Amino acid sequence: MKTMWQMVKTFVLFTGCTILFYYSLIWFHREYENYHRYDEPQGSAVKVSTTEAISTNWLERFILFYRDGE
Repeated sequence: MKTMWQMVKTFVLFTGCTILFYYSLIWFHREYENYHRYDEPQGSAVKVSTTEAISTNWLERFILFYRDGE
């Protein structure tokens, strides 16, 4: 009887934790669903990247290939 009670307590605890985890995932999803991460930055933001002219010299690209290990 004691073993059965331990199994029931373990099952209830596991089920409760699973339900809590599931609903916390739903809450996080709803919280960030309308989060616009690709909007224009506000304030005095500075652009970080620039576009470079693509080199078509095959020797430079070959050396870059071996230098970067790709």
